Amino acid sequence: MADKKEIFADGIGQIHFAGNMVRFDLVSLQPEADGKTTAQSTVRLIMPPQGFLAAFQSMQQLIDKLVEAGVLKKNEPQK
Repeated sequence: MADKKEIFADGIGQIHFAGNMVRFDLVSLQPEADGKTTAQSTVRLIMPPQGFLAAFQSMQQLIDKLVEAGVLKKNEPQK
């Protein structure tokens, strides 16, 4: 695992399904001349639907643990 590559992303710009694969466009925030930032696509992550489902389940488990630890708060339903 010494040669493991790390990729940083500020977020996901788009998620779409094409060619029987789920595609995530990862974005990085870039500064603009006016002081604002814009999201620029930097990397595309592509996985089969089963891999997407497994990743989603893993993320949900992590979210639940972060809520339990008080790191995140659940959003209240809007009325």
